[in-house]
Amino acid sequence: MAKQYARKAAPIPQRGLFDAPTPKNARLRVKAIDSEVDAYAFIKENLKLLGWDVRNPGRHPSGQVYTQTECHAQPAVKAALGLDRPENIVKITDTIFWVIEAKRTRKELDKAVAEAESYAEAINEGGVIKALFVSGVAGNRTDSYLVRTRFMIDGKYRSITFNGKNITSLISPEVARTVMESGPDIRDVPVDENLFLLKAEKINQILHLGAINKDYRARVMAALLLALVDESLPDMDASPAVLIKDINNRAEEVLTRQSKAEFYEYVRLALPAAKDNHIKFKAALVQTMQELQNLNIRSAMDSGTDVLGKFYEVFLKYGNGAKEIGIVLTPRQITRFAVDVLNVTDHDIVYDPCCGTAGFLIAAFDFVKKSYNAAQVNRFKKNNLFGVDQDSAVVSLAVVNMIFRGDGKNNIVEGNSFSKNLIRRSTASGVTARYAKHAPTAAETAVTRVLMNPPFALRSDDEKEYKFIDAALRQMQDSGLLFSVLPYSAMVKSGDYQFWREQILEKNTLLSVITFPPDLFYPVGVHTVGVFIKKGAPHPAAQNVLWIRAINDGFIKVKGKRLASPRAKNDFPVIAPTMKAFVANPSHPVNNILQFQKACPIDRSDPLLELVAENYLDEKPPTNAEIAAGIEAVMRDTAAYLVRVGKRK
Repeated sequence: MAKQYARKAAPIPQRGLFDAPTPKNARLRVKAIDSEVDAYAFIKENLKLLGWDVRNPGRHPSGQVYTQTECHAQPAVKAALGLDRPENIVKITDTIFWVIEAKRTRKELDKAVAEAESYAEAINEGGVIKALFVSGVAGNRTDSYLVRTRFMIDGKYRSITFNGKNITSLISPEVARTVMESGPDIRDVPVDENLFLLKAEKINQILHLGAINKDYRARVMAALLLALVDESLPDMDASPAVLIKDINNRAEEVLTRQSKAEFYEYVRLALPAAKDNHIKFKAALVQTMQELQNLNIRSAMDSGTDVLGKFYEVFLKYGNGAKEIGIVLTPRQITRFAVDVLNVTDHDIVYDPCCGTAGFLIAAFDFVKKSYNAAQVNRFKKNNLFGVDQDSAVVSLAVVNMIFRGDGKNNIVEGNSFSKNLIRRSTASGVTARYAKHAPTAAETAVTRVLMNPPFALRSDDEKEYKFIDAALRQMQDSGLLFSVLPYSAMVKSGDYQFWREQILEKNTLLSVITFPPDLFYPVGVHTVGVFIKKGAPHPAAQNVLWIRAINDGFIKVKGKRLASPRAKNDFPVIAPTMKAFVANPSHPVNNILQFQKACPIDRSDPLLELVAENYLDEKPPTNAEIAAGIEAVMRDTAAYLVRVGKRK
């Protein structure tokens, strides 16, 4: 018996200026059609953003997306569906297709999915092509959209999952290929970091239009993410007051469940004082949650990429007065690089005394996660990650970041790192640490790895960066390894800075100094270096230090932002193996590459003790052409000078 499919309502003609009023039922039909038009735009926009060619395949050879009015151009679809037409059909390959059906209210998601499956089954019965993917899209521009996507396996459609969680978006061509090759349950989903950065920019604009102050936006993001931790979603149809209460209740419940209730006040949302802004505020929240759903945020947060750090980077680094308040978030390519070079293991006690949004701790956790089993990873994230920051609001963001790593009961605390001390503690599951008021004795030290980026001393009365390093070294065991980002000036300035460099060498071993790209922290205009130090043994005079000048990191500046680009040179994958081997063993042989890398002892005859790569790297010998050009330039300058002197006489 032939299947029956719901017919799509024919478009209602537009009413002329002097036509009779539209009947009530017709107005309802117009509203429904308007809602479906919203859905068409939502689907097309997201398919394009995900990388599909949204042109009609019937007219463009490389096109991939049929709209409702175009899908009958595909003969097998027309033969299977007759007069019926879904919202979109996506051509994945010549024989594999994807059916998308939309409904105008969020509560109709199950219906949208069921109808998409019915269309797909009819196409599959035709035997010419296969509709292996289906999606239901339900909602409208005001209340946002829900999306559910499934894949046929063993004759049944199953939800596609990323990292064990149902996806909440449409899929990209790459994901479609992965699902066809490996099935609907995908682990370690690659994250498009540029896409997340672009989405963060878009969300920043949404919150701006919602009259949400720039200093409040990171808090809004933290609250919304906590509200999305669980599978169920807040009620988008509710009034602004009810919606915000729902979000706050969810955020508080998650923090309480993770023994972090004290941070609730730093993420709690409040309605604007002016009632005129309530609707605008709610719309911004709803649109933001929609963008997060489109990114499959719950799955992405469990990936090996610090995606939340990307959002914080936009809201804190670009949204606030970073230059004035000293907030400098470490780029994620640097946190990953440093963790790799230090070769963090599941037994290391990792400490960041100025942790900010937990970028280094996240990188350490993700690095360990790749190399150890579930029990080892769980023990590590519970007992081995410690962070302190004096800004309570920023610490709350770090806590949210760790919660999405499955580690709400982390050891990130608010406070002054100069008065916070870590004391060794033994438990049944192994060695850990605890915070104490007194400095640890040699027997009490616990930390084996420090990863840090101290606040830049932008004013003369700011706390000097090197004091954070000194405080961190006091927490460390002998032979522990420390990595720190520092301003370039800290390694060349005279006075207090030079005295500090001398003191470091008297008590510790300098392993490596790497010059970073000049615009690494753009728009904060501070040139930086990375310093690797081994705790507890005076620096041997004859021991080599690895000096590297890595001024390319695979990023380019585009419209005032630094974005990863495959066209940009990236020195870090080149230097990482050498640095990792050298930090583990300073006797490791290193190729001398002019103006790039060299291993050699510190020049103790340098009266300023400038510890930067540029002082040690070998320069490229000038060519004959460069020598000739130099001589010519000197002669021109000399002649010009003589002419000026002659005129004066």
